[in-house]
Amino acid sequence: MTKDKRRVTIQGVAGCYHDAAAHAYFSGQPIEVIPCDTFPAMFETLDCDASLLGIVAIENTIAGALLQNHELLRKSNLAIVGETKMRISHVLAAMPGQTIDDLTEVGSHPMALMQCEQYLRRHPNLKMTEKFDTAGSAREISEGRLMGVAAVCGKYAAELYGLEILERSIETNKRNFTRFLILADPLVADELRPRPEDRDKASVAFTLPHTNGALSKVLTIFSFYDINLSKIQSMPIIGREWEYRFYIDLTFNSYVRYRQAIDAVRPLINDFKTLGEYKECKHEII
Repeated sequence: MTKDKRRVTIQGVAGCYHDAAAHAYFSGQPIEVIPCDTFPAMFETLDCDASLLGIVAIENTIAGALLQNHELLRKSNLAIVGETKMRISHVLAAMPGQTIDDLTEVGSHPMALMQCEQYLRRHPNLKMTEKFDTAGSAREISEGRLMGVAAVCGKYAAELYGLEILERSIETNKRNFTRFLILADPLVADELRPRPEDRDKASVAFTLPHTNGALSKVLTIFSFYDINLSKIQSMPIIGREWEYRFYIDLTFNSYVRYRQAIDAVRPLINDFKTLGEYKECKHEII
């Protein structure tokens, strides 16, 4: 990987929220974004080239955890080297020179349309059309020079494709944030993540034996070592009835105490994997 330009894979087309988050995280550094149609395709692309980095959404304050991405990350050989949090704010954008009254159709990803439902309901002249991607809707309008059609997308996408923003912040819930993880091959991970003594967050995955109090014992040990659980997500293990895999985010003030806690819980857990150790993002991108 060259030091002058980082190549970052994203899910979605240019201008999507993953693209915007990548540019925000690597602000001031030249990057080349490599779009992928799906998250599995993105992980496959990363698996084929150790020089690539990735940015992937892992949870949203409204939609919750992206469970598919938890599993894709666990099964991969990638390491989390950082994180960023971004407010997801939608705009209504169309070809320049039009007003909202000129529009008859609005297209976007189903989730984005749902998040803007209250606003769109106030404009019954706009027929809602579900599309594959928010930024893809903006690109389609721009490339086809489509008049009378609007896109619900991000400000970044509207500007990238030369659309005029007719209304900003049209989402119903203004506290809509997505957390993104920065991924790297282990061969280049140390170049990107902070020194061990500067790390204050870790993501791990493990299973537990199907016995009474198994999870409680693990949580007690983490508490003893002053390790905070900022997130705990469980997923059923297919083929093993009533057994679960746990994805846990840990935050800590002492890397040494964190390592001691991990050593202490290891005899109590199975299939343990460290997904990444990194610096916690304490400020959202607005």
